[in-house]
Amino acid sequence: MDRIRNDDIRDMVGVAPIEEKLVQHRLRWFGHVQRRPPEAPVRSGILNRFENTRRARGRPRLTWEEAVKIDFKEWNVSKELALNRTAWKLAIHVSEP
Repeated sequence: MDRIRNDDIRDMVGVAPIEEKLVQHRLRWFGHVQRRPPEAPVRSGILNRFENTRRARGRPRLTWEEAVKIDFKEWNVSKELALNRTAWKLAIHVSEP
């Protein structure tokens, strides 16, 4: 009887769920990357991970690009919207309860 659910505590404190905040920050970074010039190292592929490295056993880890694609589907936003900074900010904003 002494237990309080995390959802109740978040509502009392007025904090959004951490999962939504993580998605928001990932999509914010995607918007920054999309607005960079094409010759920037982050856009030109210099910072990509190496393809010929040995991976661990089991299911492959989710890459950043795959996570962003999943976020696009869940949040119903498009890649082209990231070029308009104000519209992108409104589309990915997580409001505090």
